[in-house]
Amino acid sequence: MPRISRISRTLGSVPGSRPRLILWATAGAATLGFLIALEIVARRYGGVPGPITLQARELIFPPKPGPLYGGLALMMVVLTWRQRFVAAAAAIGIDAVFVLARWAAHVKVPADHFFGNGALWAMLGCAVFAITRRTGEERALLLKGVGLGLLLVTGRKTGDAWLLITSKTRPTVLDPYVALADHALGNPSWAAGRALEAIGPAGTQVLAWVYAQLAVAAIVVALYQLRNVASERRFPRHHLVRTFLVIGLLGPAVYMIFPVVGPVFAYGPGASGTGGVQWAVANLWPHTPPPIAVPHAVPYDGITPRNCMPSLHTAWATAIFIHTRRGPRVLRYAGAFWLIATLSATLGFGYHYGVDLVAGVVFALTVEAALRTLDRGWDRSGVRLVGYGTAVFGALLVAYAFLPMRMATHPWLFGPLVLLAMASVIHRYVRTTRAWDPQAAPLLRPEPRPEPV
Repeated sequence: MPRISRISRTLGSVPGSRPRLILWATAGAATLGFLIALEIVARRYGGVPGPITLQARELIFPPKPGPLYGGLALMMVVLTWRQRFVAAAAAIGIDAVFVLARWAAHVKVPADHFFGNGALWAMLGCAVFAITRRTGEERALLLKGVGLGLLLVTGRKTGDAWLLITSKTRPTVLDPYVALADHALGNPSWAAGRALEAIGPAGTQVLAWVYAQLAVAAIVVALYQLRNVASERRFPRHHLVRTFLVIGLLGPAVYMIFPVVGPVFAYGPGASGTGGVQWAVANLWPHTPPPIAVPHAVPYDGITPRNCMPSLHTAWATAIFIHTRRGPRVLRYAGAFWLIATLSATLGFGYHYGVDLVAGVVFALTVEAALRTLDRGWDRSGVRLVGYGTAVFGALLVAYAFLPMRMATHPWLFGPLVLLAMASVIHRYVRTTRAWDPQAAPLLRPEPRPEPV
Protein backbone atom coordinates (compact mmCIF):
# COMPACT_ATOMS: atom_id res chain seq x y z
CA MET A 1 0.00 0.00 0.00
CA PRO A 2 2.77 2.57 0.75
CA ARG A 3 4.32 1.77 -2.64
CA ILE A 4 0.98 2.27 -4.45
CA SER A 5 0.35 5.54 -2.62
CA ARG A 6 3.83 6.78 -3.52
CA ILE A 7 3.26 5.89 -7.21
CA SER A 8 -0.08 7.71 -7.23
CA ARG A 9 1.46 10.82 -5.67
CA THR A 10 4.32 10.77 -8.16
CA LEU A 11 2.03 10.46 -11.17
CA GLY A 12 -0.34 13.01 -9.74
CA SER A 13 2.45 15.53 -9.36
CA VAL A 14 3.07 15.63 -13.12
CA PRO A 15 1.23 18.62 -14.64
CA GLY A 16 -1.94 17.54 -16.44
CA SER A 17 -1.40 13.90 -15.53
CA ARG A 18 -4.29 13.44 -13.09
CA PRO A 19 -7.04 13.29 -15.79
CA ARG A 20 -4.88 10.87 -17.78
CA LEU A 21 -4.24 8.82 -14.65
CA ILE A 22 -7.98 8.56 -13.99
CA LEU A 23 -8.62 7.63 -17.64
CA TRP A 24 -5.95 4.94 -17.68
CA ALA A 25 -7.05 3.58 -14.31
CA THR A 26 -10.65 3.37 -15.51
CA ALA A 27 -9.63 1.66 -18.75
CA GLY A 28 -7.43 -0.79 -16.84
CA ALA A 29 -10.20 -1.65 -14.38
CA ALA A 30 -12.69 -2.16 -17.22
CA THR A 31 -10.25 -4.41 -19.09
CA LEU A 32 -9.53 -6.46 -15.99
CA GLY A 33 -13.24 -6.83 -15.25
CA PHE A 34 -13.90 -7.95 -18.82
CA LEU A 35 -11.11 -10.54 -18.67
CA ILE A 36 -12.41 -11.90 -15.34
CA ALA A 37 -15.92 -12.18 -16.75
CA LEU A 38 -14.58 -13.96 -19.83
CA GLU A 39 -12.60 -16.31 -17.59
CA ILE A 40 -15.77 -17.25 -15.69
CA VAL A 41 -17.84 -17.74 -18.84
CA ALA A 42 -15.16 -19.87 -20.53
CA ARG A 43 -14.95 -22.17 -17.51
CA ARG A 44 -18.72 -22.40 -17.18
CA TYR A 45 -19.65 -23.07 -20.80
CA GLY A 46 -16.48 -24.59 -22.20
CA GLY A 47 -15.01 -26.23 -19.14
CA VAL A 48 -11.60 -24.82 -20.08
CA PRO A 49 -9.36 -22.11 -18.61
CA GLY A 50 -9.99 -18.55 -19.72
CA PRO A 51 -7.53 -15.95 -21.05
CA ILE A 52 -6.08 -14.99 -17.66
CA THR A 53 -5.23 -18.56 -16.69
CA LEU A 54 -3.86 -19.40 -20.13
CA GLN A 55 -1.64 -16.33 -20.11
CA ALA A 56 -0.36 -17.06 -16.62
CA ARG A 57 0.43 -20.68 -17.58
CA GLU A 58 2.72 -19.47 -20.37
CA LEU A 59 5.12 -18.07 -17.80
CA ILE A 60 6.21 -21.68 -17.20
CA PHE A 61 4.55 -24.06 -19.66
CA PRO A 62 5.25 -24.17 -23.42
CA PRO A 63 3.44 -21.25 -25.04
CA LYS A 64 1.00 -21.66 -27.88
CA PRO A 65 1.90 -20.00 -31.19
CA GLY A 66 1.06 -16.33 -30.92
CA PRO A 67 2.40 -12.80 -30.95
CA LEU A 68 4.51 -13.02 -27.78
CA TYR A 69 7.61 -11.60 -29.42
CA GLY A 70 5.36 -9.23 -31.38
CA GLY A 71 4.07 -7.90 -28.06
CA LEU A 72 7.65 -7.52 -26.86
CA ALA A 73 8.51 -5.59 -30.02
CA LEU A 74 5.60 -3.22 -29.46
CA MET A 75 6.62 -2.73 -25.84
CA MET A 76 10.16 -1.84 -26.91
CA VAL A 77 9.03 1.24 -28.85
CA VAL A 78 9.24 3.14 -25.53
CA LEU A 79 12.82 1.99 -24.83
CA THR A 80 16.16 3.36 -25.91
CA TRP A 81 18.26 1.25 -28.28
CA ARG A 82 20.44 0.06 -25.43
CA GLN A 83 17.40 -0.96 -23.39
CA ARG A 84 15.96 -2.74 -26.43
CA PHE A 85 19.08 -4.86 -26.82
CA VAL A 86 19.02 -5.70 -23.12
CA ALA A 87 15.30 -6.67 -23.22
CA ALA A 88 15.73 -8.76 -26.38
CA ALA A 89 18.81 -10.50 -25.00
CA ALA A 90 17.01 -11.25 -21.74
CA ALA A 91 14.00 -12.70 -23.60
CA ILE A 92 16.18 -14.91 -25.82
CA GLY A 93 18.30 -16.01 -22.88
CA ILE A 94 15.27 -16.97 -20.78
CA ASP A 95 13.82 -18.88 -23.73
CA ALA A 96 17.12 -20.74 -24.16
CA VAL A 97 17.02 -21.77 -20.50
CA PHE A 98 13.44 -23.06 -20.86
CA VAL A 99 14.30 -25.00 -24.04
CA LEU A 100 17.34 -26.62 -22.42
CA ALA A 101 15.36 -27.49 -19.29
CA ARG A 102 12.60 -29.15 -21.34
CA TRP A 103 15.18 -30.99 -23.42
CA ALA A 104 16.93 -32.24 -20.28
CA ALA A 105 13.60 -33.34 -18.80
CA HIS A 106 12.65 -35.10 -22.09
CA VAL A 107 9.51 -32.98 -22.42
CA LYS A 108 8.09 -33.35 -25.92
CA VAL A 109 7.05 -29.94 -27.26
CA PRO A 110 5.79 -29.10 -30.78
CA ALA A 111 8.24 -27.08 -32.82
CA ASP A 112 6.04 -23.97 -32.82
CA HIS A 113 5.65 -24.10 -29.00
CA PHE A 114 9.36 -23.74 -28.19
CA PHE A 115 9.72 -19.99 -27.81
CA GLY A 116 7.75 -17.22 -26.15
CA ASN A 117 8.20 -17.60 -22.39
CA GLY A 118 11.16 -15.26 -22.48
CA ALA A 119 9.23 -12.49 -24.20
CA LEU A 120 6.51 -12.65 -21.56
CA TRP A 121 9.05 -12.59 -18.72
CA ALA A 122 10.85 -9.64 -20.33
CA MET A 123 7.65 -7.61 -20.53
CA LEU A 124 6.80 -8.32 -16.91
CA GLY A 125 10.36 -7.47 -15.93
CA CYS A 126 10.05 -4.09 -17.65
CA ALA A 127 6.83 -3.47 -15.70
CA VAL A 128 8.59 -4.20 -12.41
CA PHE A 129 11.52 -2.01 -13.50
CA ALA A 130 9.13 0.87 -14.30
CA ILE A 131 7.44 0.66 -10.89
CA THR A 132 10.61 0.29 -8.83
CA ARG A 133 13.23 2.32 -10.73
CA ARG A 134 11.37 5.01 -12.69
CA THR A 135 9.18 7.96 -11.74
CA GLY A 136 6.83 10.47 -13.29
CA GLU A 137 6.27 10.58 -17.03
CA GLU A 138 9.07 8.13 -17.74
CA ARG A 139 7.39 5.52 -15.54
CA ALA A 140 3.98 6.20 -17.11
CA LEU A 141 5.39 5.86 -20.63
CA LEU A 142 7.12 2.57 -19.85
CA LEU A 143 3.98 1.15 -18.23
CA LYS A 144 1.96 2.19 -21.29
CA GLY A 145 4.40 0.31 -23.49
CA VAL A 146 4.18 -2.80 -21.32
CA GLY A 147 0.40 -2.54 -21.31
CA LEU A 148 0.33 -2.25 -25.11
CA GLY A 149 2.46 -5.37 -25.53
CA LEU A 150 0.47 -7.39 -23.00
CA LEU A 151 -2.82 -6.27 -24.57
CA LEU A 152 -1.72 -7.65 -27.92
CA VAL A 153 -0.74 -10.96 -26.32
CA THR A 154 -3.86 -11.20 -24.17
CA GLY A 155 -6.03 -10.21 -27.13
CA ARG A 156 -5.15 -13.51 -28.81
CA LYS A 157 -6.21 -15.47 -25.72
CA THR A 158 -9.38 -13.38 -25.43
CA GLY A 159 -10.25 -14.13 -29.05
CA ASP A 160 -9.79 -17.87 -28.50
CA ALA A 161 -12.10 -17.72 -25.49
CA TRP A 162 -14.72 -15.79 -27.47
CA LEU A 163 -14.64 -18.36 -30.29
CA LEU A 164 -15.08 -21.19 -27.79
CA ILE A 165 -18.05 -19.41 -26.24
CA THR A 166 -19.72 -18.95 -29.64
CA SER A 167 -19.44 -22.67 -30.40
CA LYS A 168 -20.78 -23.71 -27.00
CA THR A 169 -23.64 -21.23 -26.64
CA ARG A 170 -24.95 -21.16 -30.24
CA PRO A 171 -25.96 -24.73 -31.17
CA THR A 172 -27.59 -23.60 -34.44
CA VAL A 173 -26.13 -21.49 -37.25
CA LEU A 174 -27.67 -19.17 -39.84
CA ASP A 175 -25.59 -20.21 -42.84
CA PRO A 176 -28.62 -20.96 -45.06
CA TYR A 177 -29.70 -17.33 -44.64
CA VAL A 178 -26.28 -15.92 -45.51
CA ALA A 179 -25.74 -18.36 -48.38
CA LEU A 180 -29.08 -17.31 -49.81
CA ALA A 181 -28.24 -13.61 -49.46
CA ASP A 182 -24.89 -14.32 -51.13
CA HIS A 183 -26.73 -15.13 -54.37
CA ALA A 184 -27.16 -11.37 -54.75
CA LEU A 185 -23.36 -11.08 -55.18
CA GLY A 186 -23.08 -14.13 -57.43
CA ASN A 187 -21.81 -16.60 -54.79
CA PRO A 188 -18.23 -15.25 -54.82
CA SER A 189 -16.92 -17.87 -52.38
CA TRP A 190 -17.84 -20.64 -54.78
CA ALA A 191 -16.18 -18.82 -57.69
CA ALA A 192 -13.05 -18.06 -55.64
CA GLY A 193 -12.84 -21.67 -54.43
CA ARG A 194 -12.85 -22.96 -58.00
CA ALA A 195 -10.29 -20.34 -59.03
CA LEU A 196 -7.98 -21.33 -56.19
CA GLU A 197 -8.23 -24.98 -57.24
CA ALA A 198 -7.23 -23.97 -60.77
CA ILE A 199 -4.24 -21.91 -59.57
CA GLY A 200 -2.68 -24.88 -57.84
CA PRO A 201 -0.72 -25.45 -54.62
CA ALA A 202 1.72 -22.54 -55.07
CA GLY A 203 -1.03 -19.91 -54.96
CA THR A 204 -2.75 -21.75 -52.14
CA GLN A 205 0.40 -21.70 -50.00
CA VAL A 206 0.93 -17.98 -50.56
CA LEU A 207 -2.64 -17.10 -49.60
CA ALA A 208 -2.52 -19.45 -46.60
CA TRP A 209 0.64 -17.73 -45.37
CA VAL A 210 -0.87 -14.26 -45.82
CA TYR A 211 -4.06 -15.32 -44.04
CA ALA A 212 -2.15 -16.79 -41.10
CA GLN A 213 0.33 -13.90 -40.73
CA LEU A 214 -2.17 -11.06 -40.52
CA ALA A 215 -1.04 -10.22 -36.98
CA VAL A 216 2.58 -10.02 -38.13
CA ALA A 217 1.63 -7.52 -40.84
CA ALA A 218 -0.24 -5.46 -38.27
CA ILE A 219 2.78 -5.43 -35.94
CA VAL A 220 5.05 -4.23 -38.77
CA VAL A 221 2.69 -1.35 -39.56
CA ALA A 222 2.28 -0.50 -35.88
CA LEU A 223 6.05 -0.46 -35.35
CA TYR A 224 6.37 2.03 -38.21
CA GLN A 225 3.67 4.24 -36.69
CA LEU A 226 5.22 4.06 -33.22
CA ARG A 227 8.83 4.45 -34.34
CA ASN A 228 9.22 7.90 -32.71
CA VAL A 229 7.66 7.13 -29.33
CA ALA A 230 11.01 6.74 -27.55
CA SER A 231 12.33 10.08 -28.83
CA GLU A 232 9.10 12.08 -28.48
CA ARG A 233 8.26 10.46 -25.11
CA ARG A 234 4.61 10.06 -26.05
CA PHE A 235 2.35 7.83 -28.13
CA PRO A 236 0.58 9.20 -31.23
CA ARG A 237 -3.09 10.01 -30.77
CA HIS A 238 -4.19 7.17 -33.03
CA HIS A 239 -2.46 4.04 -34.29
CA LEU A 240 -3.28 0.63 -35.74
CA VAL A 241 -3.08 -1.35 -32.49
CA ARG A 242 -6.07 0.53 -31.08
CA THR A 243 -8.20 -0.32 -34.10
CA PHE A 244 -7.07 -3.95 -34.09
CA LEU A 245 -7.95 -4.43 -30.43
CA VAL A 246 -11.37 -2.74 -30.68
CA ILE A 247 -12.29 -4.77 -33.78
CA GLY A 248 -11.32 -7.96 -31.93
CA LEU A 249 -13.29 -6.89 -28.87
CA LEU A 250 -16.55 -5.90 -30.60
CA GLY A 251 -16.61 -8.39 -33.47
CA PRO A 252 -17.31 -11.53 -31.42
CA ALA A 253 -20.34 -9.82 -29.88
CA VAL A 254 -21.85 -9.80 -33.40
CA TYR A 255 -20.94 -13.48 -33.73
CA MET A 256 -23.25 -14.16 -30.80
CA ILE A 257 -26.11 -12.34 -32.54
CA PHE A 258 -25.48 -13.77 -36.03
CA PRO A 259 -23.76 -17.21 -35.70
CA VAL A 260 -22.35 -18.43 -39.02
CA VAL A 261 -19.64 -21.05 -39.65
CA GLY A 262 -18.82 -20.46 -43.33
CA PRO A 263 -19.22 -22.19 -46.72
CA VAL A 264 -16.51 -24.84 -46.30
CA PHE A 265 -18.18 -26.01 -43.08
CA ALA A 266 -21.88 -25.59 -43.86
CA TYR A 267 -21.68 -26.66 -47.52
CA GLY A 268 -18.40 -28.56 -47.73
CA PRO A 269 -16.15 -31.06 -45.98
CA GLY A 270 -14.98 -28.67 -43.28
CA ALA A 271 -11.39 -27.73 -42.52
CA SER A 272 -8.80 -29.20 -40.16
CA GLY A 273 -11.28 -31.90 -39.22
CA THR A 274 -13.41 -29.60 -37.06
CA GLY A 275 -16.49 -29.58 -39.25
CA GLY A 276 -16.98 -32.49 -41.58
CA VAL A 277 -19.73 -33.48 -43.97
CA GLN A 278 -21.77 -35.05 -41.16
CA TRP A 279 -22.74 -31.55 -40.00
CA ALA A 280 -22.95 -29.90 -43.41
CA VAL A 281 -26.27 -28.90 -44.92
CA ALA A 282 -25.02 -30.40 -48.19
CA ASN A 283 -21.61 -31.16 -49.72
CA LEU A 284 -21.70 -28.47 -52.42
CA TRP A 285 -18.73 -26.16 -52.00
CA PRO A 286 -17.06 -25.03 -54.24
CA HIS A 287 -18.52 -26.56 -57.39
CA THR A 288 -22.29 -26.29 -56.89
CA PRO A 289 -23.91 -23.13 -55.48
CA PRO A 290 -26.60 -23.80 -52.85
CA PRO A 291 -30.15 -23.96 -54.21
CA ILE A 292 -32.62 -21.16 -53.63
CA ALA A 293 -34.96 -22.47 -50.94
CA VAL A 294 -36.67 -21.18 -47.80
CA PRO A 295 -33.87 -20.79 -45.21
CA HIS A 296 -33.88 -22.06 -41.66
CA ALA A 297 -31.35 -22.31 -38.84
CA VAL A 298 -29.46 -25.62 -38.79
CA PRO A 299 -27.68 -27.38 -35.91
CA TYR A 300 -23.91 -27.61 -35.94
CA ASP A 301 -21.19 -29.13 -33.77
CA GLY A 302 -19.98 -27.64 -30.50
CA ILE A 303 -16.40 -27.15 -31.73
CA THR A 304 -16.42 -24.99 -34.86
CA PRO A 305 -16.44 -21.25 -34.05
CA ARG A 306 -19.35 -19.20 -35.36
CA ASN A 307 -16.98 -16.49 -36.54
CA CYS A 308 -18.07 -15.38 -40.01
CA MET A 309 -20.42 -12.41 -39.65
CA PRO A 310 -18.73 -10.01 -40.04
CA SER A 311 -15.42 -11.17 -41.48
CA LEU A 312 -12.88 -9.86 -38.95
CA HIS A 313 -9.99 -10.88 -41.18
CA THR A 314 -11.44 -8.52 -43.75
CA ALA A 315 -11.94 -5.83 -41.11
CA TRP A 316 -8.35 -6.17 -39.87
CA ALA A 317 -6.93 -6.19 -43.41
CA THR A 318 -8.98 -3.08 -44.18
CA ALA A 319 -7.54 -1.39 -41.07
CA ILE A 320 -4.01 -2.29 -42.21
CA PHE A 321 -4.76 -0.83 -45.64
CA ILE A 322 -6.05 2.42 -44.10
CA HIS A 323 -3.08 2.83 -41.78
CA THR A 324 -0.51 2.25 -44.54
CA ARG A 325 -1.82 5.07 -46.74
CA ARG A 326 0.50 7.63 -45.12
CA GLY A 327 3.53 5.39 -45.06
CA PRO A 328 6.32 5.06 -47.60
CA ARG A 329 5.59 3.54 -50.98
CA VAL A 330 6.70 0.03 -50.05
CA LEU A 331 4.36 0.07 -47.04
CA ARG A 332 1.46 1.33 -49.13
CA TYR A 333 2.01 -1.43 -51.68
CA ALA A 334 2.28 -4.02 -48.91
CA GLY A 335 -0.98 -2.82 -47.33
CA ALA A 336 -2.81 -3.05 -50.66
CA PHE A 337 -1.36 -6.52 -51.32
CA TRP A 338 -2.33 -7.74 -47.87
CA LEU A 339 -5.90 -6.55 -48.30
CA ILE A 340 -6.31 -8.16 -51.73
CA ALA A 341 -4.64 -11.41 -50.65
CA THR A 342 -6.72 -11.61 -47.46
CA LEU A 343 -9.97 -11.10 -49.36
CA SER A 344 -8.91 -13.78 -51.85
CA ALA A 345 -7.99 -16.20 -49.06
CA THR A 346 -11.18 -15.71 -47.04
CA LEU A 347 -13.27 -16.48 -50.11
CA GLY A 348 -11.02 -19.03 -51.79
CA PHE A 349 -10.63 -21.21 -48.69
CA GLY A 350 -14.38 -21.09 -48.06
CA TYR A 351 -14.07 -19.39 -44.69
CA HIS A 352 -16.48 -16.57 -45.55
CA TYR A 353 -19.34 -15.61 -47.82
CA GLY A 354 -19.17 -12.49 -49.96
CA VAL A 355 -21.70 -10.66 -47.81
CA ASP A 356 -19.45 -11.32 -44.78
CA LEU A 357 -16.69 -9.34 -46.47
CA VAL A 358 -19.01 -6.42 -47.23
CA ALA A 359 -20.07 -6.32 -43.58
CA GLY A 360 -16.42 -6.56 -42.50
CA VAL A 361 -15.40 -3.51 -44.54
CA VAL A 362 -18.28 -1.42 -43.15
CA PHE A 363 -17.51 -2.63 -39.63
CA ALA A 364 -13.82 -1.69 -39.89
CA LEU A 365 -14.51 1.78 -41.27
CA THR A 366 -17.08 2.44 -38.54
CA VAL A 367 -14.68 1.38 -35.77
CA GLU A 368 -11.87 3.42 -37.29
CA ALA A 369 -14.15 6.45 -37.58
CA ALA A 370 -15.29 6.06 -33.96
CA LEU A 371 -11.74 5.95 -32.63
CA ARG A 372 -10.68 8.99 -34.64
CA THR A 373 -13.82 10.85 -33.59
CA LEU A 374 -13.06 10.01 -29.97
CA ASP A 375 -9.69 11.72 -30.35
CA ARG A 376 -11.41 14.77 -31.83
CA GLY A 377 -13.91 15.15 -29.00
CA TRP A 378 -16.93 13.72 -30.82
CA ASP A 379 -17.44 16.60 -33.21
CA ARG A 380 -20.49 16.72 -35.47
CA SER A 381 -18.87 15.38 -38.64
CA GLY A 382 -17.43 12.41 -36.78
CA VAL A 383 -20.69 11.58 -35.04
CA ARG A 384 -22.51 11.67 -38.39
CA LEU A 385 -19.93 9.35 -39.93
CA VAL A 386 -20.08 6.85 -37.06
CA GLY A 387 -23.88 6.97 -37.02
CA TYR A 388 -24.07 6.39 -40.76
CA GLY A 389 -21.64 3.47 -40.66
CA THR A 390 -23.53 1.90 -37.75
CA ALA A 391 -26.85 2.31 -39.57
CA VAL A 392 -25.51 0.71 -42.77
CA PHE A 393 -23.95 -2.18 -40.82
CA GLY A 394 -27.23 -2.79 -38.98
CA ALA A 395 -29.21 -2.58 -42.23
CA LEU A 396 -26.95 -5.19 -43.84
CA LEU A 397 -27.46 -7.62 -40.94
CA VAL A 398 -31.24 -7.06 -41.03
CA ALA A 399 -31.31 -7.67 -44.80
CA TYR A 400 -29.26 -10.87 -44.47
CA ALA A 401 -31.58 -12.16 -41.73
CA PHE A 402 -35.01 -11.12 -43.03
CA LEU A 403 -34.66 -10.57 -46.78
CA PRO A 404 -32.39 -13.40 -48.02
CA MET A 405 -35.05 -14.90 -50.31
CA ARG A 406 -35.70 -11.55 -51.98
CA MET A 407 -31.96 -10.97 -52.29
CA ALA A 408 -31.50 -14.36 -53.98
CA THR A 409 -34.44 -14.01 -56.38
CA HIS A 410 -33.68 -10.36 -57.29
CA PRO A 411 -29.86 -10.26 -57.50
CA TRP A 412 -29.93 -7.55 -60.17
CA LEU A 413 -31.47 -5.23 -57.54
CA PHE A 414 -29.99 -6.28 -54.22
CA GLY A 415 -26.46 -7.02 -55.42
CA PRO A 416 -25.83 -3.42 -56.56
CA LEU A 417 -27.63 -2.13 -53.44
CA VAL A 418 -25.31 -4.08 -51.11
CA LEU A 419 -22.20 -2.87 -52.94
CA LEU A 420 -23.56 0.66 -53.12
CA ALA A 421 -24.15 0.67 -49.35
CA MET A 422 -20.53 -0.37 -48.76
CA ALA A 423 -19.27 2.18 -51.30
CA SER A 424 -21.27 4.95 -49.64
CA VAL A 425 -19.58 4.26 -46.28
CA ILE A 426 -16.17 4.24 -47.97
CA HIS A 427 -16.96 7.53 -49.73
CA ARG A 428 -18.16 9.21 -46.52
CA TYR A 429 -15.15 7.99 -44.59
CA VAL A 430 -12.68 9.27 -47.19
CA ARG A 431 -14.45 12.61 -47.57
CA THR A 432 -14.76 13.19 -43.80
CA THR A 433 -11.23 12.15 -42.87
CA ARG A 434 -9.73 14.27 -45.66
CA ALA A 435 -11.53 17.26 -44.19
CA TRP A 436 -9.96 16.40 -40.81
CA ASP A 437 -6.48 16.25 -42.27
CA PRO A 438 -4.83 19.68 -42.24
CA GLN A 439 -2.69 18.63 -45.21
CA ALA A 440 -5.83 18.10 -47.26
CA ALA A 441 -6.91 21.73 -46.88
CA PRO A 442 -6.14 23.91 -49.89
CA LEU A 443 -3.31 26.34 -49.41
CA LEU A 444 -4.32 29.99 -49.43
CA ARG A 445 -2.37 32.18 -51.77
CA PRO A 446 -0.91 35.22 -50.04
CA GLU A 447 -2.23 38.49 -51.27
CA PRO A 448 0.34 40.42 -53.32
CA ARG A 449 1.92 43.30 -51.51
CA PRO A 450 1.48 46.74 -53.08
CA GLU A 451 4.59 47.98 -54.81
CA PRO A 452 6.21 50.99 -53.21
CA VAL A 453 5.53 54.25 -54.97
